[in-house]
Amino acid sequence: MWYYSANDYFKERFGQKMYKLSLSGGYTCPNRDGTKGIGGCIFCSEGGSGDFSESLFNQDYSSAIDNAKNRVRNKTGVKCGYIAYFQSYTSTYMPAGVFESMLDKALQDEDILAVSIGTRADCLGEDILGILDKANKIKPIFVEIGLQTIHDSTARLINRCFELSEYEQSVRKLHELGINVITHVIIGLPNESKEMILKTIEYVGKHTDGIKLQLLHVLKNTTLEKLYDRGEFQVLDLDEYIDILCLCVEKLPKNVVIHRLTGDAPKKLLVAPLWSADKKNVINTIRKAFIQRDICQGRLA
Repeated sequence: MWYYSANDYFKERFGQKMYKLSLSGGYTCPNRDGTKGIGGCIFCSEGGSGDFSESLFNQDYSSAIDNAKNRVRNKTGVKCGYIAYFQSYTSTYMPAGVFESMLDKALQDEDILAVSIGTRADCLGEDILGILDKANKIKPIFVEIGLQTIHDSTARLINRCFELSEYEQSVRKLHELGINVITHVIIGLPNESKEMILKTIEYVGKHTDGIKLQLLHVLKNTTLEKLYDRGEFQVLDLDEYIDILCLCVEKLPKNVVIHRLTGDAPKKLLVAPLWSADKKNVINTIRKAFIQRDICQGRLA
C-alpha cells in the first residue's frame, strides 16, 4: 500500500507534523449573494463548508488564532507546526485590501508556517493574485479550489456557477507564481457514474499539485437534502465509496499529494450517509482495503 499523503508531504517540506487552524473571515460567495447565483452550492450548509472554523468576524485575530491553536492542542496533545486555513465560503471574495490585511496577520504570526486559502476559480482576479504572489515570498501559500467535478451537467445541478475553463486559467496563473494548488473533488454527486468520477480524477491529476477527495454528505437545510428526500438520488454505501476511492488513488499521478480521503460533516447536520459519522471506522476500513488490495498511487495513471 502506498499513496502520497499530506502528512508525508508536510514532513518533507516543513520537517515536522503540521495541523491546520480552520478560520473564517465572515464573507460570502458570488453564488450566494446574487452576483452569479443564489443559495450557494446545493450541498453547502449555512456555514459554507466551514462549520468547524474559528470566526474572525466577531473577535480579534489573536483571540481567534489562540482559540484555534488550543482546539488543535486539546485534540492532538503533540507539538506541531500550524497552517492558517481560511476555509469558510470563498476566502478571496472580499475587497482586496481586506483580504491583504487578513492574510498579513497570518504571515506575521510566528507559529504559523504556511497559509491555505479556500476559494473559487472565478474569485482570483489580478489584484488578489498580486497579494498572493507577495505573500508566497514570505511563507508558503496553498490555494484550495472547489472544483468538485469536470462535468457541465453536474456543475449546473450543484449550482457551482463557474466554468471549467476558469479553473484551468486560475491554476495556470497560480502555477506561474509558484503557488501550490489543491483541488477539491466530491465523490458521489447526483447522477455521476463511477466512470464520470474517474474522468474528473484523470483530468484533475494533470492540473493540480494536491487533491482533497470528499465523500458527498447530505446536510440539513440544504437544497441537496430536498433532492435526497424526494428520492432523486442515492448516497453511496461504505463499500461503494471505498471501491471508487481505491480507483481514484491509483488513477492519480504519484506526484499529486492526497490531502483528504473522505472528509467530515457536523453530526448535528448530517442526514446521509449515516455511516460516515463514525470517522474512526471509516478511516480504519479504508486503510484495511488499501492494504488488502495493495493500493499503489499512480498504478493506473
